[in-house]
Amino acid sequence: MDYKKIKTDVNAVTRNIEDFTIGTNNIYETVAVLSKRANQIGLEIKEELNQKLSEFATSNDNLEEVFENREQIEIAKYYEHLPKPTLISVHEYLNSEVYFRNPHKEKPEDF
Repeated sequence: MDYKKIKTDVNAVTRNIEDFTIGTNNIYETVAVLSKRANQIGLEIKEELNQKLSEFATSNDNLEEVFENREQIEIAKYYEHLPKPTLISVHEYLNSEVYFRNPHKEKPEDF
């Protein structure tokens, strides 16, 4: 997923707390959903970054041969300008783009 295309705030913004209780009726449950989604997004971004940087890995681990690779710098700048995973998860939650369920609230079926 291209997180650069998501139009969300890059900085923290004051939000109405009532907006976060719409799907769950519980602010604490919403925070749990947001944190789990932020962790998922963070892991996806980390895996993507590691995959791109692995192309530039050298087999020589010599400290004297340190060189700058312009492509590595561009990749690093790209990921530095991405919004934080928590802000992306809040954006997805407020736009109803996150699927979640609580198995404890579901009614057990009769056997």
